[in-house]
Amino acid sequence: METSEILKKVRKIEIKTRGLSNQIFSGEYHSAFKGRGMAFSEVREYMPGDPIRSIDWNVTARLNHPYVKVFEEEREITMMLIIDVSASENFGTKTMLKRELITEVAAVLAFSAVQNNDKIGVILFSDHVEKFIPPKKGKTHILRIIRELIDFEPEGKGTNLEEALRYFSNVTKKRSIAFLISDMIDKNFEKPLRIANQRHDLVALLTRDIAEDHLPDLGLIPLQDFESGKIMWVDTSNKEVRLHYQRAREKKHLETTELLRKTGVDYTEMYTNRSYVQPLMQLFKKREARR
Repeated sequence: METSEILKKVRKIEIKTRGLSNQIFSGEYHSAFKGRGMAFSEVREYMPGDPIRSIDWNVTARLNHPYVKVFEEEREITMMLIIDVSASENFGTKTMLKRELITEVAAVLAFSAVQNNDKIGVILFSDHVEKFIPPKKGKTHILRIIRELIDFEPEGKGTNLEEALRYFSNVTKKRSIAFLISDMIDKNFEKPLRIANQRHDLVALLTRDIAEDHLPDLGLIPLQDFESGKIMWVDTSNKEVRLHYQRAREKKHLETTELLRKTGVDYTEMYTNRSYVQPLMQLFKKREARR
């Protein structure tokens, strides 16, 4: 892609996503994620109205009087974007490709973080970690991230969530807010997912396309696996074939969402043919309500 064309696309995405962030997401982002980076300050005597969970039981037992821990919100929080750039993200049948959806959502989150003076870092992964962009602040840094997402050509085609999550846990020592943006078409990543969520505040944003859930009745057609390149001829006019495909997709989706619930990872789903504003707003409000 020519440099001038890339810059035009960067500018177009900046105008759209920065506007959304300023008007809608920035305050919601702060409300949903503030206080996740907390530093211990002191202990003081318990006062009526203090939450029970803040009691320091060791000090209380030693002094025979209830004391609570006092935390201060860290002024600076780091946001990490763990972004799937595997071949399956190049799929899309309606408004945009999943990769284009990811680029916009990542930009919205990054601008929201900058509004709150947070740093933003990025991990791009396929079947291995493709690129690491260390956390920094500022508009120039965000524009670099958008440019990378538009123009980056991964070496790998597959998806390795286990390696991406392990890399994230190893490279990010300080507790951070992390968004895993992926269709999560993979397996055997429960342990690193659980570890990452214990060490950090991990949120999954699932990218989906409506055509992935149902096969249309188009007769005998070739279907290609983007990641493996394998082509299979399928008779979509066969009702049983379409039903079998639908059930397999539903089973995989249920396994993924159950895993996220089991490991305590907040998530939402974003479709290529629908606005991502409402799913993100609902996610933020759900988190804010739990505070």
